[in-house]
Amino acid sequence: MSFPDKDARAKCWTARDEYWACLDKHAPEYQCTSQAPEPKECIQLRKLYQQGCPAQWVKHFDRKRTYDQFKQKMAKGYEPLNETK
Repeated sequence: MSFPDKDARAKCWTARDEYWACLDKHAPEYQCTSQAPEPKECIQLRKLYQQGCPAQWVKHFDRKRTYDQFKQKMAKGYEPLNETK
């Protein structure tokens, strides 16, 4: 696979941004790296995102979004787990 040119990168980033905007609107807590089903409103945008970006980029961007969500939660404050035995 060759490295995407400027136009291909721009299309990839646009598809990613549209997909993430859909997730933010319909399921802000959804994590792409989880095995949970994704919101049905965003399935078509996910397909366009996967078609427009190299697979390694999709994997990287999904992990980045999950990590960014984690950082936002930590910035709000740490809530320890209350484990009962």
